[in-house]
Amino acid sequence: MDTVNSSLTDLLQQIGVRQDTLNLTQRAVIIVGILIVAFLADFFCRKVVVPAINKLTARTQVTWDDYLFNDAVLNAMCHLIPPIVLYALLPFAFPHEPVTLGFLLKLCIVYITIVSMKLLCAFLTSLYTISSEHEKLKNHPLKGVYQMIKLVVICIGVIIIISTLIDKDPMNILTGLGASAAILMLVFKDTIMGLVAGVQLSANDMLRPEDWIMMPKYGADGTVVEVTLTTVKVRNWDNTIITIPPYALVSDSFQNWRGMRESGGRRVKRSIHIDMNTVRFCTAEQMGEFESQDWMAGFEKTGQEEVNLYVFRHYLEYYLSHHPRVNTEMTLMVRQLQSTPQGLPIELYFFSANKDWVPYERLQAEVFDHLLAVLPRFGLRVFQSPTGLDVVSLSSCLSE
Repeated sequence: MDTVNSSLTDLLQQIGVRQDTLNLTQRAVIIVGILIVAFLADFFCRKVVVPAINKLTARTQVTWDDYLFNDAVLNAMCHLIPPIVLYALLPFAFPHEPVTLGFLLKLCIVYITIVSMKLLCAFLTSLYTISSEHEKLKNHPLKGVYQMIKLVVICIGVIIIISTLIDKDPMNILTGLGASAAILMLVFKDTIMGLVAGVQLSANDMLRPEDWIMMPKYGADGTVVEVTLTTVKVRNWDNTIITIPPYALVSDSFQNWRGMRESGGRRVKRSIHIDMNTVRFCTAEQMGEFESQDWMAGFEKTGQEEVNLYVFRHYLEYYLSHHPRVNTEMTLMVRQLQSTPQGLPIELYFFSANKDWVPYERLQAEVFDHLLAVLPRFGLRVFQSPTGLDVVSLSSCLSE
């Protein structure tokens, strides 16, 4: 360092710099030189290194390097170059002024720490993007984990900055924070609980983005939009957004419809009430007409007179088993439930091959439309409580 300063002093004297301004001119020249070197290093990084990395990543077949070396990461890397150059060369400008040099070096360290925090956060964001597109990791709620790591990085960076400014060992600051751990636990209670809950949700595969969940306690009935460190966002079917604390999903019960979506079909379990006064034996003419139909194939006779409700249930099983939008590989049955004062319930239990909401509801309506329309062919009637029109008709009959 002394050799460089002596050489520069000799050069300035040779070009005619006066003795009374020699020191000031020498320092100005060194500072300008340091700034030029820092600028050139930054220029070289942005105009040569960054384009070279972009071309290299564009030529590869994989996509992870495109995310890992994106604009945010490369820009943060370029921001690191000038302060590092300044930190290395500033001692040449202030060789005999330790106070000024120490202050400027502290500023460089603070700036380097801030840029390093930004670089690490950008790097973690890239890792999250890569993991969210990975086949084995994309269905895990990892955003909260990455947010927690970012929070740790920021906390460490803040501790380093404070220790630099006050000339204290970072471990002393950490020791002081340990004494106030109880207060920190209260301040970051939701964050810590959210992190623990996020790990449990991910480890046990309890929740994934795009899952359809129901949690009536919080008014949630829709798809999971985002799982963060402190909230789980659910978009309800009416397009409202419900936010739920992650730890609530661990401590309370919620219903996840993912199993239905991953299965072969969506269950339909609905019943109609038959008027028991219409249940009777079939006549010989009715049985002759029924036996001429294709749907009587596989009909098991009881050996006695056949009941119209028994024949009707066989017809429904045939109809459902030959419906193109019913998954016949899953449970399919038409069963009779316990009779009630409102009639005899006949329940249809089958699975829709299409699990989306609109086709599912359309299939249900189609099946029960057909069921109601075909009932009179078997001499059956749906039980229905008397309405005002029934009372008017009865009154008219009595008046006649």
